[in-house]
Amino acid sequence: MAANDITAPEFDGIIANSDKPVLVDFWASWCGPCRALGPVVEEIADELSDKMVLFKCNVDDEQEVAARFNIVSIPTLILFKDGKPVHTMVGNSPKAALKAELEANL
Repeated sequence: MAANDITAPEFDGIIANSDKPVLVDFWASWCGPCRALGPVVEEIADELSDKMVLFKCNVDDEQEVAARFNIVSIPTLILFKDGKPVHTMVGNSPKAALKAELEANL
């Protein structure tokens, strides 16, 4: 399952109204590590689909959202629960480590 793109106008509503924690992958098309991490994050989201949902936020297209969450390095993953950011991961990680870190914070 491919992740849905999230845009600034819908961001708050999706984050606040989700019945599951929401993982947002902040990325850009020119970012090599982002392109490498993207499929891994999508695999993990599929495996944890009963526990969380995944959205992708292109920092070039959604600069105001990136600025709100102080995104200075990408890829950055932020896990939101009840509309609030609860865990941030910056950079590329092996799948097993990333999945374990997410599961520990779900």
